[in-house]
Amino acid sequence: MTDRTASVMMNRLRTVEWVGDWDHVLARVMSRRILMREYLRRAALWAQEYAVESAWPFFDVTEYVDPEFRLSPETEAELEAFLSRVPSAEIRETCAGAVRLAEMRERNPAALPDLPDLYEPLVLFYERGGEFVRDNAGGLDLTGVSFRPGTPQGNLGTPPFRALGETVLDALDTKGRVSYYAADGGRAPLVRRRVVRGERHDEVFGPELRWEPTDRLPETEEAVKAAGLVALDEIAAAELIGDAVGRASR
Repeated sequence: MTDRTASVMMNRLRTVEWVGDWDHVLARVMSRRILMREYLRRAALWAQEYAVESAWPFFDVTEYVDPEFRLSPETEAELEAFLSRVPSAEIRETCAGAVRLAEMRERNPAALPDLPDLYEPLVLFYERGGEFVRDNAGGLDLTGVSFRPGTPQGNLGTPPFRALGETVLDALDTKGRVSYYAADGGRAPLVRRRVVRGERHDEVFGPELRWEPTDRLPETEEAVKAAGLVALDEIAAAELIGDAVGRASR
């Protein structure tokens, strides 16, 4: 294969188990949901950039960035052989786009707009559990959770999710119903309350970059508010986890 960057991306995609172990996929359902939402947001940005909203959400953007762009014949042949084993047309389209866009960025980065990498959240989604499928109502079945993708315009307003590192994604995945809290203003430390089969678990994301038991959360929601803690959504929680990871790496 002569296109180095395309080769790296294709090798990542080759490791994906498209129909993975059910328990393995369910254990990553929270991070996969956030990754899919971030992909839909980025896809809306790219579709808007090239005025191709009708192609959204699962498309090969390189066809619109540079219709004349081609991989080397050897790489293109390997890509087509790989795509023949990928389970659905929409997934095949995005895999092709990920490989071609990676190589396009390597060859001519100036040709690309100043937008976040389109396919990285979706490739991470694939790596963490394989395929998605469409349900009969047009929703996305991510294995363990389903939602409607909405519209390009609607997804432009989704808060961005920038903390795509493995430590952050792993920290988001857990069992039970989860509520996140932090000091007013969204300051660390991040705490969460998990309810699993009626049993409550209060935890703090500690300096060792893992969840640890804590008694910082009061019993009731009223007491939580009185203590100066505010509820956070998953994106805001992920940003705090990402900040903690960044501090630990310095």
